[in-house]
Amino acid sequence: MIIQEFLDTNITYLSGVGPKRAELLNKELNIFTFRDLLYYFPYKYIDRTRFYKIAELDPELPFVQVKGVIKGYSAEGHGPGKRLVADFQDETGTIKLVWFKGGKWITGSYDPGVEFIVFGKPSVFNGMINIIHPEIDSADKMAESLNSALQAQYSTTEKLKNHFLTSKTIGKLTGNLLKQLKFRIPETLPPYLVSKYRLMDLHESLHKIHFPENPEELERARYRLKFEELFYIQLNLLRFKTNRSLKHKGFVFSTVGDNFNNFYFNNLPFALTNAQKRVMKEIRKDLGSGKQMNRLLQGDVGSGKTLVALMSMLIAIDNGYQACIMAPTEILANQHYQTISKLLKGIDIKICLLTGSSKRASRKFIAESLLDSSLNILIGTHALLEENVQFRNLGLAIIDEQHRFGVEQRARLWQKNFNPPHVLVMTATPIPRTLAMTLYGDLDVSVIDEMPPGRVPVKTMHFNDSERNKVFGFIRKQIAEHRQIYFVYPLIRESENMDYKDLEDGWDTISRVFPPPEYCISIVHGKMTPADKEASMKLFKDGHAQILIATTVIEVGVDIPNATVMVIESAERFGLSQLHQLRGRVGRGADQSYCILISSDKLSREAVKRIEVMIMTNDGFEIAEKDLQLRGPGDIEGTLQSGIPFDLKIANLGKDGQLIEYVRNIAENILASDPTLDDNQNTIFKTELKRLFSKRQSWSDIS
Repeated sequence: MIIQEFLDTNITYLSGVGPKRAELLNKELNIFTFRDLLYYFPYKYIDRTRFYKIAELDPELPFVQVKGVIKGYSAEGHGPGKRLVADFQDETGTIKLVWFKGGKWITGSYDPGVEFIVFGKPSVFNGMINIIHPEIDSADKMAESLNSALQAQYSTTEKLKNHFLTSKTIGKLTGNLLKQLKFRIPETLPPYLVSKYRLMDLHESLHKIHFPENPEELERARYRLKFEELFYIQLNLLRFKTNRSLKHKGFVFSTVGDNFNNFYFNNLPFALTNAQKRVMKEIRKDLGSGKQMNRLLQGDVGSGKTLVALMSMLIAIDNGYQACIMAPTEILANQHYQTISKLLKGIDIKICLLTGSSKRASRKFIAESLLDSSLNILIGTHALLEENVQFRNLGLAIIDEQHRFGVEQRARLWQKNFNPPHVLVMTATPIPRTLAMTLYGDLDVSVIDEMPPGRVPVKTMHFNDSERNKVFGFIRKQIAEHRQIYFVYPLIRESENMDYKDLEDGWDTISRVFPPPEYCISIVHGKMTPADKEASMKLFKDGHAQILIATTVIEVGVDIPNATVMVIESAERFGLSQLHQLRGRVGRGADQSYCILISSDKLSREAVKRIEVMIMTNDGFEIAEKDLQLRGPGDIEGTLQSGIPFDLKIANLGKDGQLIEYVRNIAENILASDPTLDDNQNTIFKTELKRLFSKRQSWSDIS
C-alpha cells in the first residue's frame, strides 16, 4: 500500500517541480502524479557518444552534438522576430546558436570562451547553419549529466519549453523520481505470465525505459511495457464480451418470413456476392442464437453494406420487431431512406425518416407510430436519440459510419428498449485488422471484401497546380459526354494559417472556366442550412447541375451514378482513408470513372507516398494498412471514442500488429479457463483492470 500511495503522490511534491510547474505538467502532458511521470515514456533515444565537427553539419541530420566555444552574443531582428544569436566555433568552422526567449538567462549562464557541448537540430538560415534553442552543457560536467549513452527524448510543447520544461528537464525530473524510490515497484502481471513469456520485471523495465545502458536492454524493457499495455486492453475488451454474452439474452429471431422472402425473390436488384452471402449467414446465426448480437460490418465504399443491413432488418420485422438506422449526417440519412424505400417498393413495410429538419407534425406522427408498432423502420440522424423517440419493441439497431458518434450518444439508443437490441455497426472506412482488434475487440467482425459485379475500377491520376488547364480540358470532354463532376476542397474560405485551396476561390475559378448559362454549378458545404444543402444536392442529383463544388460533407452517403469525375483540390491535405472515401463517390455506375488529385508543386515525402498509394491501388483495406503505417492510429477518426480506453503510452498500433494478436490469444486462453478471473493466480488482473478502467464509464453493454 505504501508504494501505491507513493506512486499516487501529487507531482507538485517532486523535487524540481512545485505548484507552477505542476500546473503546466497537468495541462500540457496530463501528468498529475509520480506514476504519471514514470509512465510518460520517451518517444526516441539519441546516441550521445557521437560528436560532430561543425564542418560536417548538414540540415538533413536529425540531431547533432558539437563541442566548441561561444565567441560572442548579438541581438538581431525586431518585434516577434527579435532573437539572441551566439557565434559558436570549433576548429573546423562557425555556426549560429539562436534563442527567441530567455536571452538574459542565456547570457548570464554561458560565458564566451568556455568550452561547451551543444546539442540540437541543425537548420539553415541566410545560407548559414544554425541551431535554434540548443541544449548546452559545460564539457567538464557532460559525463555527470548523461546517465547513459542512449539519451531519452521526451515529447514536450512550446508552452513547456517557454517555461524551461524541455525534454532534458523531464528526463532530470524522472531521474529525481527514480532516486527517491526506496523499494521495488510491485508487479502488475502474475509471476506465471512473467516467467512463461520471459518478460523483464516491471521495476527494472521502468528504470531501463528511461535510462537504458545499451540497445538490447532498451528493447527488453520496451517489449515488456508494450506487452502489458496491449494485454490489458485486450483482456478488458474480451472480458466485456464474455460478460455481455452471460448477462444479456438476445431476442431470438427464429423466422425468416414473408417480408424477407418477398424481397429476396422479387425485389433484390442483383445477385448477392459471395461475400454478402457469407456475412448474411454470420448475422442470421447471431440473430437466432439467443445471445445479443454485437457485430461490426466492414465493407469498402460500394460493396453493398446497405443491402445486408436491409435484409437484417427484414428478419427483425418478420419476427415482430422494429429496426432503426442511425447515420451521422442528413445527407447520408436521406440517402439511406431513398435507397431503402426504392428497394422495398411494393412491399408493405412502413419506413420513416427523422432528422433535425423534420417538421413537428412529422415528428408527432413518428412518435405515435413507433409506440403502436405500425412503424417498422426508422432511419435518421442524432434526432433518433431525442427523449420523445421511444420504440415499442426495437429489435435491431444499425449504426452507420459509427466512428462519427460518441460512445455516450450510441448508449442512449440502446436505452430506448427494455432489453438491449441486436446491434450492427457499419463502416465504409476499412479498418486494419490490428486496429479493429483494439477499437472493436469486443465485437464480432464481418467483412464484405468483394465488389458487386459490373463495377469498373476508378482510375486515379495526379496533377500539380501548374497542370490545372489539362484537368479543365479533360472535364470539358466529360461534360460534353453528359457526365457530372465533383470538385472537393479542404476549406470553405481562405485561411491565413494554411496554404490550401479553398471552396470560395474554387467557385470563382470554376465559374470563370465553366461560365453560365452553358454550365450549371451547384455548391455544398457545412455552413449551409440543411434546406439549402438539400436544394443544391437535388440540383446535382437530378442532373441539372454538371458540377458540384463541395467540402468533405459529401464524403459519405452521396450516390450519383452519372458522376464520373472526382477532383480533389489540395490533395496533400487529406489522409489516405479520406482520399479513398472521396474517391468512392464516383465509380457508382457502369461507366469508367476518374479520381483526379491536384496538389501543390512542392510536396512532403509523406504526401508523395500517400498519392503514390492512391494511384497504385483501389483496395480499401490495403489503403487502410498504409494509412495506419504512415500516420499512426491517432489520426484514424474516432480512435479514442471508439474503444481505446486510454492514450497508448508506448505501443503503436501501426507497428505492433503481431504483438496485439499474440497478447489477445493469451488473454482469450486465460478467460476461457477462468471467465471471472477468480483463480488465486489471476486476482492481480482484477486489481489492475480496476485501477486502469474504473475511473471511466463502463460501456460494456454497447459497441
